[in-house]
Amino acid sequence: MSTEDLATAIDHLPLVDHHVHGALASAVDRPTLELLLTESDRPVPTWMTQFDSQLGFAIRRWCAPVLDLPPHADAADYVARREELGAPEVARRLLAASGIGHYLVETGYQGDEVLSPAEMASTSGVPADEVVRLEAVLEDLARHEVRAADLPSRFPEVLAERTVGAVGLKSIVAYRCGFDFDPQRPSDVEVVAAAENWLRSGAGRVADPVLLRFLLWSGVDRGLPLQLHAGYGDPDIELHRCDPLLLTRFIKLVEPFGVDLLLLHCYPFHRNAGYLAQVFPHVYFDVGLGVNHSGVRSSAVVAESLELAPFAKILFSSDAWGPPELHHLGALLWRRGMRKALSPWVEAGEWSAHDAIRVARMIGRDNARRVYRLAAR
Repeated sequence: MSTEDLATAIDHLPLVDHHVHGALASAVDRPTLELLLTESDRPVPTWMTQFDSQLGFAIRRWCAPVLDLPPHADAADYVARREELGAPEVARRLLAASGIGHYLVETGYQGDEVLSPAEMASTSGVPADEVVRLEAVLEDLARHEVRAADLPSRFPEVLAERTVGAVGLKSIVAYRCGFDFDPQRPSDVEVVAAAENWLRSGAGRVADPVLLRFLLWSGVDRGLPLQLHAGYGDPDIELHRCDPLLLTRFIKLVEPFGVDLLLLHCYPFHRNAGYLAQVFPHVYFDVGLGVNHSGVRSSAVVAESLELAPFAKILFSSDAWGPPELHHLGALLWRRGMRKALSPWVEAGEWSAHDAIRVARMIGRDNARRVYRLAAR
């Protein structure tokens, strides 16, 4: 085997995107599109464009040809071509071009604006399963006028019903309070008291640390793989409180329950996540979100993800939400990063091509199939 065999294997690997959201369900104008190309929730200043970013350049380089434009097409021409083709055709082309073979779709964020798991499967022609967000389940339950006193028993019942067909769970505790929380399971008395305050205040988004801990431990009790956003995200987070190392005590407490914890994205703390994945058998990680937004520099992020963790503990994700460009680029840039990382090692005789191909398949597909028990579906 050679580096050419390695490149071919990586390029043709049907990836499992273990954490992704739906592609846009309808057309958007240029200002809206640009806002979706950044993690900022602030309007894009009039004196700049998000196309002048690593992600914007990657779109013009790699997505433009999928839409029948030359590489590096002008941003205005690119937006005009998107509008000409229409949202369904843009999504169909870019999802197909990604080479992703299975989507695990997290549905808890503005699901009415993007394709559902079933619609993702129909548009892409590949399977799509659901990952359920814990916070969304509780917020939905509160809209049905649950009593605070009933919450400790009622929420696990609702969660079991809501996840009958799901392959995993997700928490955004990083956004709601950060990782520097008390890792212990809260008592029913604490949960009821916190729920009374939350429900009395109008039961908007759940941000009470006690209720968030209750959700995490309810997720552990459910027994499905539990995803935790870590690191980089929108301004709703305080980044210094999203270092996964802050989860160490929680990780230790969860270990006896045999539940896998999947640290999502992790940038710029991906080396810390690699350490946790090395020392704890139930911890896994990916570098998804940072790959798209670092564009041509994403190869360095992918290479850094290969430093400490056993290769059986690393997964692929795009964390794409909205523009299908993100689904396509998440896969393309990861493949590119893996080729650039592994090929020199093979050429130098440090690794065999056979081992390099095996590792790429583990990270891109096989680890997710094992963790989420996809072979049985």
